[in-house]
Amino acid sequence: MRNKYIESFEQAQLEGKTIPEFRAGDTLKVSVRIKEGDKERIQDYEGLCISIRGEGTGRTFTVRKMGANSVGVERIFPLYSDSIENIEVRRRGRVRRAKLYYQRALKGKAARIKELRRK
Repeated sequence: MRNKYIESFEQAQLEGKTIPEFRAGDTLKVSVRIKEGDKERIQDYEGLCISIRGEGTGRTFTVRKMGANSVGVERIFPLYSDSIENIEVRRRGRVRRAKLYYQRALKGKAARIKELRRK
């Protein structure tokens, strides 16, 4: 059971944020606000969501993309962070696991995930 003061604080943090429904296996495009000196810009980070963990305002998700020379790059984002401008679901993946850590060992065609087709 959680403290009622913490719950009320978390509810205030959650208000005003619209986050799309996604899960592990989906391809996401995360628009991140980056501050360089006194300038601010938005950079897109697109990759496969390999895990979602936590609850409430502490919820995080991990996105893995293939960088240069087929080197995998993973980044963990807090779901309710102010630095996240937008989250867009590009593809829905059909997977049978909640955590896709096995993707770290796969490359090329072996790392493909089937697309979830809805009628």
